[in-house]
Amino acid sequence: MTSLLLESVVILLLFVANGVFAMTELAVISARRARLKQLAEAGDRRARVALDLAEAPNRFLPTVQVGITLIGLLAGAFGGATVARQIALALAAFAPLAPYAEAAGVGVVVVALTYFSLVIGELVPKRLALANPEGIARRMARPMDWLSHLARPAVKLLGASTDLALKLLGVKLKPAPTVSDDEVKLLLREGMEAGVFHAAEPQMVASVLAFDQRPVQDIMTPREKIIFLNRTDPHEAVWHKIVVSGHSNFPVYDGARDRVVGVVSVKAIYANLAAQVGVRLADLMTRPLTVPATQTVMNLLDRFKQTGQHIALVVGENGAVVGLVTLVDVLEAIVGEIPSLEDRLRPEARRRPDGSLLVDGRFLLAKLEPLLGGVPLPAGAQTEHATVAEFVAGQLGRAAKEGDTFDWQGFRFEVIDMDRQRIDKVLICPVELAWPRRAP
Repeated sequence: MTSLLLESVVILLLFVANGVFAMTELAVISARRARLKQLAEAGDRRARVALDLAEAPNRFLPTVQVGITLIGLLAGAFGGATVARQIALALAAFAPLAPYAEAAGVGVVVVALTYFSLVIGELVPKRLALANPEGIARRMARPMDWLSHLARPAVKLLGASTDLALKLLGVKLKPAPTVSDDEVKLLLREGMEAGVFHAAEPQMVASVLAFDQRPVQDIMTPREKIIFLNRTDPHEAVWHKIVVSGHSNFPVYDGARDRVVGVVSVKAIYANLAAQVGVRLADLMTRPLTVPATQTVMNLLDRFKQTGQHIALVVGENGAVVGLVTLVDVLEAIVGEIPSLEDRLRPEARRRPDGSLLVDGRFLLAKLEPLLGGVPLPAGAQTEHATVAEFVAGQLGRAAKEGDTFDWQGFRFEVIDMDRQRIDKVLICPVELAWPRRAP
């Protein structure tokens, strides 16, 4: 009986050793290499050894498999050759069981070995490894490194055999990237579910990761929504456009809108007004930064950092201005959802604090009626596709120009902005609140 107890203890120790190998294997494979690298750079030598093992699977995995295989053979030898015989002798003392004693002894040993091998040698150690992969990998790295050196001949033979088998199968192994975008997103999502990160942070990081592929045209303000200033416009005309637009930056053109010569900010104009200096766009505008519409947002950020400018004109393939992008647009792309290009191009009518309406020329006239309190549309302007620009042109009876006004049904319509020959922006407000007419 003493012999049986001793042999059982030896088998149990072999299972524990098997569990150590299994735990170390899973811990090294599951450990985050970025975390190990961070610890190694901080001076943790064990983390450096663990990182070396993780990056050399052809040396580490054969060492583990040699150890597990030898332990399994020893456990089987002890169980089959000694423990099974002892159990068979004990069962043979009972006459009814004597004919089946040997088979029963082997069956009991097989069931017991399988159970303890799974629980002690696999399941419990692997659960421990998953609970603290970096810590266990660091603790077991050096002993595993020593074993790999002791078993170097067998490790080299197994590694070469593995490479040969893969080559015969036509498998070409390529080193996978240590960290991918998807892994970062998954970690952030798991961190959010665990309460480590704010609910908005994963989406913000995902937006930043997409900057190296997202074109500037996705976040720009398209040409149709830009308010252009003419370099030769008088102060009254310039200031009127700025007040009604609600924008902060304005491209300045000379003669034609495709000849943009600078960009002026409301801040610069305010500074001159505060100093009681006359506003001359030629003195206040800065040289425009231009970027192609297909350039990525990441490259745009680099340009902003290099030049110190926070606004850029976006140009198309033919060199014409197709939009405007600012640092604020980039921030909006990070902290919130950006409307699609179609949404940005959709004509709109924006209600201003004083009750007036700033309307795109392409805005459908049918949608304007309820915004004016149900004032009926004039005859001939009730077609499904009639626009505000068409209505204004019809009322003027000639080619429109910036500053043109007319009164209709108690409302004053004023052409605020033109894009070549097209009416771009129209300001509509009750006559009693209208901006004073300028002299022609």
